[in-house]
Amino acid sequence: MEKEIVVVGGGPGGYVAAIRAAQLGAKVTLVEKEKIGGTCLNVGCIPTKSLLHSADILAQAKDGKKFGIELSVETVDWLAVLKRKEQVVKQLVKGVEGLMKYNHIEVIKGAASFLDDETLMVTTKSDCLRLKPDKIILATGSKPTIPPIKGLEQVSWLDSSAALCLEEVPNELIIIGGGVIGLEFASIFQRFGSQVTIIEEQMEILPAMDQELAALLRKKMMKEGVRFLLGKRVDAVIQKNHKLAVSLGEEKIIGEKLLVAVGRRSFTEGLGLENTKIQTTHGNITIDSTLKTNQSNVYAIGDCVGEVLLAHYASAQGEAAAENAIGVSKDFDGSIVPGCVYSNPEFAGVGLTEEEAKENGIPFIAGKFPLKASGKALVTGQTYGFAKVLIRSDTKELMGVHLLCDRATDMIAEAVVLLQQKATMEDVIETIHPHPTVSEIIREAVLSANKRAIHIPN
Repeated sequence: MEKEIVVVGGGPGGYVAAIRAAQLGAKVTLVEKEKIGGTCLNVGCIPTKSLLHSADILAQAKDGKKFGIELSVETVDWLAVLKRKEQVVKQLVKGVEGLMKYNHIEVIKGAASFLDDETLMVTTKSDCLRLKPDKIILATGSKPTIPPIKGLEQVSWLDSSAALCLEEVPNELIIIGGGVIGLEFASIFQRFGSQVTIIEEQMEILPAMDQELAALLRKKMMKEGVRFLLGKRVDAVIQKNHKLAVSLGEEKIIGEKLLVAVGRRSFTEGLGLENTKIQTTHGNITIDSTLKTNQSNVYAIGDCVGEVLLAHYASAQGEAAAENAIGVSKDFDGSIVPGCVYSNPEFAGVGLTEEEAKENGIPFIAGKFPLKASGKALVTGQTYGFAKVLIRSDTKELMGVHLLCDRATDMIAEAVVLLQQKATMEDVIETIHPHPTVSEIIREAVLSANKRAIHIPN
């Protein structure tokens, strides 16, 4: 008998879950109150990367002289940059909509809420529908966290969605938050001419990532003109004529625009969870190892469960939840998840950081390989940064890979496979890497850990 599954939320978790369930023979309905693709495609991952790519092209044009090509950047058409961003988003959203049709998934544009443990009410512009499927997969995503800063509610400030739509590049941009979102917007606007100041409460940016590489990235951004105020807490914000004044105790920072980027939190408002037995913890939907809530017919995935707020994590959970909803029943293993920062150079990591290994008392050896010793990096002029690997001293198993280099976010996939397969130092050394490529730095770093580096002194 064909199972009926309703997926609530059409982001990278929800639409992937819908496609996988349809592939497995279910009759699938996807409910999305805004646009298919969710935050990621519409106001997150994709549009920010489009702006970053435009910023990279501008930087390369200005840097062409050292490659023997002198270019004159006469003007920057910011509105054209925004237009291209919208075109990219539109094409990808249209593609996902096409996949819904191809997989015979019914898409309802409306807001879903529980009437009881088994029934959803979907409110559209013209109707109210009652759905009572066999299984429900919740993929409602997240929204920006708003910190309790005095005066914030009385001034005009930006979240990440609003920052993507600025019609002009601000002269000064103050960013509260030195995480991934803050750094990526800093990279965009600094290259397009803003004076950017980042305020971070922790003593270093990107506190969840390798701190040696994080510090190195920060120093690079400082050389390019980004100002960092670390270990600082924002006390208050006030409007001062046409600018904003951000108070850090006795110190005040003045800027034209303020971007608040201190993270995101689960979005479950209006879902009617109070009408069900579904449990939440600190606002996050509680799930078991199979992604099932305490209500046997309801699964939850992605940002709304508050585990790892990344699109690729949500997609992986989406596939697993769909399979379990159909009846496969297997545990989801989300222990090996890469993190990416689309800065310049890019920063990516997977597995344990050096700080985590020390904190947990895990014996390890580390290997490093600098980009300045890479032939391909010298060719492209992208020689800032290095690769770091962490290897267990006892088993020689690879347990962490961290890259600060051009295309790090692409290359980290190799490291994910290595960790997933529990590869050892020798496994990596015996794997022939193509030359000349930047990807060679992973093997070279492992060689360095084994005191047998070829292209740098041991």
